[in-house]
Amino acid sequence: MGLIAEFWRMLFGDGRNVVTETMSAFRENPEWAARREAAIRQAALGQFAAEFGLPRRGLFDRFIDGLNRLPRPMLAFGTLGLFVVAMADPIWFAARMQGIALIPEPLWWLMGAIVSFYFGARHQAKGQEFQRSIAETVARAGQVTDNIRALEALETGAGLIGDGPEPAPAPNAALSEWRSKDGA
Repeated sequence: MGLIAEFWRMLFGDGRNVVTETMSAFRENPEWAARREAAIRQAALGQFAAEFGLPRRGLFDRFIDGLNRLPRPMLAFGTLGLFVVAMADPIWFAARMQGIALIPEPLWWLMGAIVSFYFGARHQAKGQEFQRSIAETVARAGQVTDNIRALEALETGAGLIGDGPEPAPAPNAALSEWRSKDGA
C-alpha cells in the first residue's frame, strides 16, 4: 500500500501534475493558450488606445482645422459659380477663360501637385482618425457584451436577488406562541 501511495504522490503530489507537465511538452494546453491569447489581445488593445488617443486640442489647432476644411467647399462652390456666370454673362466668362488659357503648363502641373498633396494628406488624416475610432470600438466590445448579458438577465428575471416565487416561511413556534399570548 505504501508503494502505490508513494507512486501517486510522485505523480500528483506537491501541487504538481507530472502527467499534465509531460503532455504539455507534446500538446499545447488549450486553457493556457487561451489565457496567453487573451493577454496578447488586451496588450494590443491597450497599445491601440494609447497610439490613437486624441490629445486635447487648443484654440489654434481648432482654427487651423477650420481653415483646412475650407478648400474643398470653395473649389466645389467656385466651379458651380463658374457654370452660373457662364450662363449669366458669357462674354465676361470667355474673357476670364482666355486669361486662364495663358497660364503656362508647368504652373498647371505645380497646382495639380499641390492639390493632390493637400487632398492626399487629408485622406490620410481621415483614415487614421477612422482607425482610431475602430480601435476604441473594439476596446469597448467586451464591456458592451457584458452589458447586453446583464440587460438580458434583467429582462428574463434571472440573476436578480429576490426575484421569482418566494418559498413559504417555515412556521415559527416561538413567534406563534408570543402572538397568542399578546392577543389573549
